[in-house]
Amino acid sequence: MSKHRLFDEDVLVIGLGRFGAAAALEMDRLGYRVHAIESDHALAERFSRKLTRVIAVDSADPSQLAQAKPQDFRVAVVGIGTSIEGSLLTAGNLVDAGVPSIWAKAVSAEHARLLERIGVHHVIFPEAESGSRVAHLVNDRMQGYIEFEDGYAIVKMAPPQEMIGFTLAETDIRKRYGVTVVGVKAPGEDFAHAVPETKVGRHHMMIVSGPSKLIEQLAARP
Repeated sequence: MSKHRLFDEDVLVIGLGRFGAAAALEMDRLGYRVHAIESDHALAERFSRKLTRVIAVDSADPSQLAQAKPQDFRVAVVGIGTSIEGSLLTAGNLVDAGVPSIWAKAVSAEHARLLERIGVHHVIFPEAESGSRVAHLVNDRMQGYIEFEDGYAIVKMAPPQEMIGFTLAETDIRKRYGVTVVGVKAPGEDFAHAVPETKVGRHHMMIVSGPSKLIEQLAARP
């Protein structure tokens, strides 16, 4: 039986160490089709049955990376941490391939500065950003995600199309999706606590709370 996919998209994860594996497995759980690259053949084999596709090549080599067709992906996550040179070369290859959204793990401030200089869009410090948390952010709908132990989450997210131009009372989001809009924030304006009369605009970001699985369903809406 095929998996029900909340996020019907192919993503690329490079490096299946602790951070990369956590990101890859969480994105797979969310319904992404996860394609991974891991230079360690034994590690690649371990994940081959858990992800959509795993290939054992050296992503720092453009000719080997080309086997994964990186230009076909909107999102790529670089989880390489054991080799800064490998991380930088891989990220540079993804930039050259024109990947629109590149997330890369940094192990130091200097590493982060170099990643940013070569064109990486999102630099992550694993001490602050777990791989599983990043998995929720790559779809560009969520801009912040905090999950508690009991499966309850609070997120900052853009509103789905069906809410734009309507008040919260009119959308009846709590009844329809089982989540609560705590407040809304527009650029240049103060945060406003949500009330039934709050009208959601295209420019708003929403703070939403509720069970993480229900928030994922809302975030998957166009």
